[in-house]
Amino acid sequence: MKRRRMGEWLLSIPSVVWLILFFALPTLLIFGLAFKPATINGGIGPGWTLDAWFRLGNPSYLSILWRTVWLSLSCTVICIGLGVPVAYWIARLPTKARQWALILIILPFWTNFLIRVFAWRILLHPDGLVKQALIKLNLAEMNDQLLYNHWAILLVLVYTYLPFAILPLYAAAEKFDFDLLDAARDLGAGRWVAFYKVFLPGVRVGMLTAILIVFIPALGSYAIPEIVGGPTSEMIGNKIAQRVFTERSLPDASALSAVLAIGVFLPLLLIYLYRHRRGAAPSELEGGQF
Repeated sequence: MKRRRMGEWLLSIPSVVWLILFFALPTLLIFGLAFKPATINGGIGPGWTLDAWFRLGNPSYLSILWRTVWLSLSCTVICIGLGVPVAYWIARLPTKARQWALILIILPFWTNFLIRVFAWRILLHPDGLVKQALIKLNLAEMNDQLLYNHWAILLVLVYTYLPFAILPLYAAAEKFDFDLLDAARDLGAGRWVAFYKVFLPGVRVGMLTAILIVFIPALGSYAIPEIVGGPTSEMIGNKIAQRVFTERSLPDASALSAVLAIGVFLPLLLIYLYRHRRGAAPSELEGGQF
């Protein structure tokens, strides 16, 4: 047993060292810089201060933070809402058709991310195909603006992160026993009731994974709001870049980054507590605690 544990520790050392050097230490450094004063030339001054944290109370920061949260949450909800039925459909396909469907899902990854975002900028341009098609269908007018607003950001966010939601949902759906749905229907449950009460709980782990994979990167999005959102639709990632490269205020950028890190850790903590509680339930029942 001791040899086995020693072997597990030895195998874990590279991953632990990697996480410490490139995740834990940079995160601690960012939190530390948030309590330092800034110098005129863009450096870090001596001493400690809470000025960077007090400046986060600026109404402009609060509006950007709220915009970041609701866009990320909306993107996550839409991706899960679209990803669950797509994963269900792919999992029910024959093997060969399933392989082709997965290829179509991952096909956008063969193109550079920035190229795909710029392609949406061209499509949503006033002279682009989408705008012209909507005008011909009488769904838009010449003065309507499809670019440089929240909805353009949300559209491209969903387009970008939808495959990341579908893949873990499909991985969970593939392992699901679809005979359980037939059994539920035989017992009187309707199709939608069986889907909601049998299939969704059966792919719960895949849903939690998809939520994390979509929500966390969406919180830190920078390129998408920069390219299709414009200056009035900034997200917190854009403001961090502005503080670093334009204003050269590292403490302010660190404070914003710390808020973003907390926003990333919070859903991870909530899901961990949820899974820990679900895992502790059987042991509580075995011990006679109700």
